[in-house]
Amino acid sequence: MHIVFAASECSPWARTGGLGDVVSALPKALAKLGHRVSVFLPYYRQVAKAVPDAPVVLPSLTIPFPSYSRFVRILDGGVVDGVQNYFVDCPELFDRESFYATPSGDYPDNAERFGLLSRAVIEASKLLGVPDVFHVHDWQTAMLAVLLRSTYYFDPLLRHVPVVLTIHDVAYQGWFPPQTIEKLLLSWDLFTFDKLQQYDTLDFLKGGIVYADAITTVSRKYAEEIQSAEFGNGLEGALRKRNDLIGILYGVDYREWDPATDPHIAAHYSADKLAGKKECRRDLLHAFGLEGVGEDTAVIGIVSRFSTQKGFDLIVEIMDRLVEQDMVLVILGKGEEYYERVLVEMANRHPAKVRVHVTYDPVMAHKIEAGSDIFLMPSRYQPAGLSQIYSLRYGTVPVVRATGGLDDTIDEQPLGGGNGFKFWGYNSSALLDALLRALSTFRNKEEWTQMMKRGMTQDFSWDAPAKEYVRVYERAIQNRS
Repeated sequence: MHIVFAASECSPWARTGGLGDVVSALPKALAKLGHRVSVFLPYYRQVAKAVPDAPVVLPSLTIPFPSYSRFVRILDGGVVDGVQNYFVDCPELFDRESFYATPSGDYPDNAERFGLLSRAVIEASKLLGVPDVFHVHDWQTAMLAVLLRSTYYFDPLLRHVPVVLTIHDVAYQGWFPPQTIEKLLLSWDLFTFDKLQQYDTLDFLKGGIVYADAITTVSRKYAEEIQSAEFGNGLEGALRKRNDLIGILYGVDYREWDPATDPHIAAHYSADKLAGKKECRRDLLHAFGLEGVGEDTAVIGIVSRFSTQKGFDLIVEIMDRLVEQDMVLVILGKGEEYYERVLVEMANRHPAKVRVHVTYDPVMAHKIEAGSDIFLMPSRYQPAGLSQIYSLRYGTVPVVRATGGLDDTIDEQPLGGGNGFKFWGYNSSALLDALLRALSTFRNKEEWTQMMKRGMTQDFSWDAPAKEYVRVYERAIQNRS
């Protein structure tokens, strides 16, 4: 099977979150299964710095707009782990400081930028090899499904090629003025509430939901949640109309996240040989300047963007009560200015209990995963989540809110036997109760060690998710033929 991925991010070249990780890892897992996979990514300024001399594959594709045309080159990004990468080169649209926005707001021509990306992938695929299926991701490439079922409807090369859309976060939809219909040379017939219109805007993601042949999202729980008013961000009605929405949980790359081989941590260890974790714990405490912390004192770690969505409002609310417990808290990340300031103030008030590094340091993130006893993720919502899966492999027991992928991956059993702790209601009391349960269990070393080992031996690699995606592709191809 030939699968073409179209996305706005792909690690290691362009990444802001889980989207970039998935578009890097899933194609490699599919290639490992014997499929032919190509990935198209914008040739952002950051990509050009990483791959400055990418060979030209197609020197000129014409992408029309109402009163002018853009001319796009397709560059060869090379074959990585069996996956062919291509870059869409349009300097006037992609050679910019950031991917989507400046500090003052989104780029005003994002509709043109990502509309062009979708059309360029279609045109390039006609010349480089028509796939059996397109796989598009989030609003930035959802327009490919709309174009294929409207502008390209009568194209004999493409008419029977299905599109699979993966929604990584329904909160980001690509809202633009109605006149964007004309900008993208689409028919005004598409601007209706049962197609692309959402309130008084044109909604890229809604168009993908309506016109894609199959829809996936990034966890089973999130697939349920986004069909509700609380989590659907206005698209719950469109999503409920689809009876083929399924959740497929993210996999993780254990070549990067495995305490038995991790080059960033103080000592290696595994479920069978846990001694190295104590050395990682000592190294972490030293890195944060915490001395004299006893073995019976729990080390709680957080690696996160500082925002309300990530549950930092709850963390702030419980801090004064949490520091009364036998624990220390180490926090790494950055984000909303309010939380950066408040967390630093709390660390200054409780220097023996709380330490905060306001930065994102990937090496320190590995040290926190390896050296902490407990990993905290109290997210308001979390479509999939990766950090809790890393924590399981590192024997660092997660405490999470039961939402999205956190609910799918973390299992708390009242009488033991689970791999972590979770709370349901989004309030500070529920969070504190979950932490107190974790701290109580931590004092029972035998039970805690068994919980650590259960998490460390679970398999969240990409092997199983890749096979699920193959089944989705096969159904979409069959339904379109």
